Amino acid sequence: MPINYQEVYTQIQKIGAGAKERRKKKEDAQAQARDLLKTYAAELDALRSKVDAAKAVDANIRCAYPLDEPLASSYPPPASVIQATLIAADGSQINPDRHAAVQFGLINVGAIIMKLNSGETPEISTDTELMYGDDLLPKGIPMSEGMVALKRDLAERKKLDALSKGISGQVVTFTDGPIELWGAKGEDANAYEEFVKQYLGVLSRLQTRDVITAGYVDKPSADLVVRLLEIMMADNEQIQKLREFHPLRSVSDRWLFGEPHKPLLPPGHRSAIFKIQSNSEKKYTGVLTLHFFYLNVGTEGHPWPVRVEVPKWVVDDKEKLNALHGVLVEQCKMMGSKPYPYLLHRAHETAVVKQEEKQQIEQMLSMELRKNNEDMDDGSYKQSAKDLQGRTRR
Repeated sequence: MPINYQEVYTQIQKIGAGAKERRKKKEDAQAQARDLLKTYAAELDALRSKVDAAKAVDANIRCAYPLDEPLASSYPPPASVIQATLIAADGSQINPDRHAAVQFGLINVGAIIMKLNSGETPEISTDTELMYGDDLLPKGIPMSEGMVALKRDLAERKKLDALSKGISGQVVTFTDGPIELWGAKGEDANAYEEFVKQYLGVLSRLQTRDVITAGYVDKPSADLVVRLLEIMMADNEQIQKLREFHPLRSVSDRWLFGEPHKPLLPPGHRSAIFKIQSNSEKKYTGVLTLHFFYLNVGTEGHPWPVRVEVPKWVVDDKEKLNALHGVLVEQCKMMGSKPYPYLLHRAHETAVVKQEEKQQIEQMLSMELRKNNEDMDDGSYKQSAKDLQGRTRR
């Protein structure tokens, strides 16, 4: 039965009818956010005090925590990029599929090393981990897609750790997405804690070797700074119910720092540095404390703010911070009108697992199991019906 387009069209018309009202509400919230940013730009003590008060009520509150730079700060990239070795890593995965005849999972991490201004060809490498049998049942619990994603994120940072060993001079490493380990917290708490422990160990080793590391978040949807402004708006009663208090809900940090007609950040400029206030700060402590800044990697008339997450040891060293800033700006320029770090793009190309590769791995695994007389299950009838439907439609 095809989609009921008449029902969809009726709903689309309703959405269209509310566009004017939504636009007005959004524009009012944007204007308010802009005014609040201007009002509190230099009120750093008051901002920190208000966040501390909110945190006392709800320790899980997530927002930006200002340091020593005014909210509306804008810093240009360094005049030149230092001599450095860049390493980017990205990962992809095959999630276990209970409908398939063979249950397996896979994590593929691609990485690329580039020595700036050396004339040397970038080095590309991949690590592939196949998961089968007991691998899919850590501590007796079936591995979920969220847990596979955690293993992938950990594998990416481990790859950076391994490749950066023994390299002389400054090393700059980055991955796509937040530097904080996300996901699957509620699915298997013990396994999650073990992943975090290993992840913090990797970050500590990178810090010990003086390696710069960062997480690059393209087109961020977070409202960390906007949430800070909302907290400043809240009175004592509203502070008690912050989870319900969202007067600036339609405003994002991305708009705040990259308003199309008057961006707060000129091309190549970074924002102030903020600490991330969240319940994760209990895990990421000391030199591993998580921070972020926004960076406009766009061009004049086409701003494109991204969020860059870094640990405290990078924030505390202005040379490292400037090196990262300059490297990211130059990397994004290499991609032309669609700015994104060139090395991350190459790492993604290396890591991505195509559908035909998944099918080939499944066939290879099935053949090996049959050759060794292991019992083989059949695919689910549901999957067979879906496959048949797909072949019929083609």
